Amino acid sequence: MNRRILLTSALALATSRAFGQVQPSDRTDAAFSREWLEGEAKRLSQENYEPNPMIPEEWRNLSYEDFQHIWFNSKNGIWMDEDRPLKLDLFTAGLFFPRAVEINTVENGMATPLLYDFSLFDKTDNFPDLPIDETIGYSGVRLRAELNKTAIFEEFMVFQGASYFRAIGNGQTYGLSARGLALRTGNPDGEEFPDFTHFYIEAAQPGDTTFMVHALLNGPSTTGAYTFRITPGTPTIVDVDAVLYPRVDLSHAGLAALTSMFLFDETNRHKFNDFRPAVHDSEGLLMLNGNNERIWRPLGNHSKVEISSFVDTNPKGFGLMQRTRDPERYADLEAHYHERPSLWITPSGEWGEGVVELVEIPADKEIYDNIVAYWRPREPIAAGSEYRFAYNMAWGDEPEALPDVAKVVNSRIGKGFDQIKTVFAIDYAPHPNFDVELDEINITLRSSTGELAPGILQRNPGTGGVRLAFSLLPGEAEAAELRAQLWRNGKIITEVWLYRWTA
Repeated sequence: MNRRILLTSALALATSRAFGQVQPSDRTDAAFSREWLEGEAKRLSQENYEPNPMIPEEWRNLSYEDFQHIWFNSKNGIWMDEDRPLKLDLFTAGLFFPRAVEINTVENGMATPLLYDFSLFDKTDNFPDLPIDETIGYSGVRLRAELNKTAIFEEFMVFQGASYFRAIGNGQTYGLSARGLALRTGNPDGEEFPDFTHFYIEAAQPGDTTFMVHALLNGPSTTGAYTFRITPGTPTIVDVDAVLYPRVDLSHAGLAALTSMFLFDETNRHKFNDFRPAVHDSEGLLMLNGNNERIWRPLGNHSKVEISSFVDTNPKGFGLMQRTRDPERYADLEAHYHERPSLWITPSGEWGEGVVELVEIPADKEIYDNIVAYWRPREPIAAGSEYRFAYNMAWGDEPEALPDVAKVVNSRIGKGFDQIKTVFAIDYAPHPNFDVELDEINITLRSSTGELAPGILQRNPGTGGVRLAFSLLPGEAEAAELRAQLWRNGKIITEVWLYRWTA
């Protein structure tokens, strides 16, 4: 552990006024194991929910600009002066993070709490003087490792806020996030956000390439214990083992929840007066269902909340993809949307019956995460039960081990030349499945409402693949569920394309 943290305990009284640090007397080293963590989660589930205390009001009321004037000095990172392949940075609580979390390091089966030390942070002269009491603490942790150069520790994962965390493949830029658990997302009665209240981060040994983070979940409806086995790289792999102990029946629980941003692309470009052709962290939901169908669902930014449920049994995988990697397709030299990661979820074992649920929330600015996707079990998770699940996460590019069919590279939607029909143009990537005469390929089109014109298949010299175009006359309908796919000799040769069109 960083020598500064060890000195903190010894010099508590001498330095507390100078550094503003607080040393609660009940935070001492304690034995730790996964079994203990599960026992603690189960014990808490049998008690009334008590959130961590609020930090001082002055910290909670900081402006966004003020909060930019304080940051962690990575030279003070945990284990910086030790020969370990993992280093940690800390985030202070404040502003969007009104409750502190407890962060512990674990070595030889013992957990040591990291006590709050204000001097680990750098700040400008514009940062206000704020009170520090026993409630102030850290809001999360950033993980760093030697990804490209020896002795250069680069960040690859962050845990911060509720049960949120995010990671990147090597060389990428942060984009979408994940959550330990989503509860009642899109529910008219409101969503619940349980918190990771305690973290236990194992001290890595020389030569380690996989790192272990454990977290205790607590919220009004449930507690839980989580273990993350993290291997940074291209992609960054995270294996998640979790157990929930519900206080109440969880009738709307989202497992392996993903959160992202979609503002516009060629499907809704006309709604935004913006110099860029596309703005999104993710552009589509990719699914491999229990029937081995590879499904592509472009994301939407509608005028009201839209919830889509894709019924399945034992899904093989799903995730939010940033498929477009050409920087010119975004024309944004600052945001680097072409470098945002995709995230693919592979369930461990059989998840049974349920739905992949997609929630699309209206947004008018790119600062809002308005897309949520998760697996929702068909049956409620009963109060007082022990519910275990596990899955693998791949943060990077799209998964490779999927059925070999032509994938969708773009979806375009807009009025036709008559300004009456709505035209859909689906561009498929080049693929050997198209090395035939196009009249040998069959087209299947379906719409839940309205009148569909027959599809037209053409080679696209711009992509080297083919384009399927068709039009819809929706009549008085406000929405339509669309499905398109291409066949040859009774075999699907492309992804199944799904879309919810709204007026």
